[in-house]
Amino acid sequence: MRPVQRAFGTVLDQIGVAFMSGHSISAPGAGRGSAKSGNDASHSVSPSDIAVGVIIGRTSEFFDFFVFAIASVIVFPQRIFPFLDPLTGTLCSFALLALAFVARPIGSLIFMNIDRRHGRVAKLTTALFLMGTATVAMGLVPSHETAGIWAAVILAVLRIGQGLALGGAWDGMPALLALNAPAGRRGRYAMVPQLGAPIGLIVASLLFAYLIASLTAEDFLSWGWRYPFFVAFAVNVVALFARLRIVATDEFAQLYESRELQPTRIRTTLRQDGRTILLGIFVPLATFAMFHMVTVYPLSWIFLYTDETMLRFLVIEAVAACFGILAVLASGWLADRFGRQRLLFWTALMIGGFAILAPLLLSAGHGGEIVYMLSGFTILGLSFGQSSGAVGSLFEPRNRYTGSAIVSDLSWMFGAGFAPLTALVLSTWLGLPAAGLYLLSGAVCSVVAIWLAGRLDFRTGA
Repeated sequence: MRPVQRAFGTVLDQIGVAFMSGHSISAPGAGRGSAKSGNDASHSVSPSDIAVGVIIGRTSEFFDFFVFAIASVIVFPQRIFPFLDPLTGTLCSFALLALAFVARPIGSLIFMNIDRRHGRVAKLTTALFLMGTATVAMGLVPSHETAGIWAAVILAVLRIGQGLALGGAWDGMPALLALNAPAGRRGRYAMVPQLGAPIGLIVASLLFAYLIASLTAEDFLSWGWRYPFFVAFAVNVVALFARLRIVATDEFAQLYESRELQPTRIRTTLRQDGRTILLGIFVPLATFAMFHMVTVYPLSWIFLYTDETMLRFLVIEAVAACFGILAVLASGWLADRFGRQRLLFWTALMIGGFAILAPLLLSAGHGGEIVYMLSGFTILGLSFGQSSGAVGSLFEPRNRYTGSAIVSDLSWMFGAGFAPLTALVLSTWLGLPAAGLYLLSGAVCSVVAIWLAGRLDFRTGA
């Protein structure tokens, strides 16, 4: 894995994370008496090492997610739900999409117990093995013509497996990276894990675009769509080794303990920080709802109600995700310059404005679609870049690990899990402008929550 790590490290330097290379994170007590190997008398872990593991891990998770999401629009309605009309088939596919978000909190509960009993290495290995197995099995699911309704049942079970594994994939490294940030650079450190989302989308979109361009429509629907799910398994294997190489070290075990990044019992966390959790769920709600409004929902609208080719729109989505990467990077500088809380507050207002105005762009032709995607990903990147750091900073060290996991799980479920399903239903029943109502409600909740977090002296701005 060292060549892979060096390659990603070079990329990080080029995209603006080189500012971290001058610092190192030394585990407490990792001096002369704790050196385990190597020629040096001490061992230190650089932030760039953590950043590489975090980005690879998050990229693998989001790649799995986007492969399923894209297939939910262009494959499953025809292969799994061919007995339904295209709209109903897509809605059923979006219901399957939501299953992972519902299962994710349960997965966190299960795998935190494994973490406490058997350690983080066992937890991560089991979670990512489950993720990879469920994902590759999706590529083997028979069509409705072969298995009937059991095809949908099998796919639903595998999607639940993905959700359980996603809950267990939380390794604490994003929080650890942010906690070790030098003064004045917390925003730049906090945005690093979020780069995995647009990178995962770019890879998934271009892979599907390549298959659509290379195969006939019949071959793609027959067997070509299965390949991205097989690729996802290989990506998960790389991610597993990249993360275990860091998490399995004695130095990182000491770092986790010194930063109190240990799983606490759910009941204890709820009793001690229940109010923080309740408020924290709404802080990134608009961001996570926006996540699906610029990735999954427009894909479904274009596919169902326009003559646009999927090949063209997938390329547009990949290009827009590049703008998202630039916006995530910019969010780090803006958060350090003006404050994370202020940035999140203003981007929540921007998301509210986008919810009202932007859906009309989808009906404005090719130019409108491009403006929708580029502006949407720019706003999303600015907000999403700091959402993870905001969640972690809400909590005191005693419950930071478990509290952050609970807040993230529930916010993803309420914000993103049902967003494409709700937006498609609203736009179909009430017209395209109504698609933004769900997103608007999330923006209002986030604006209020961020304001309250500041008024009640929570640590969102940390």
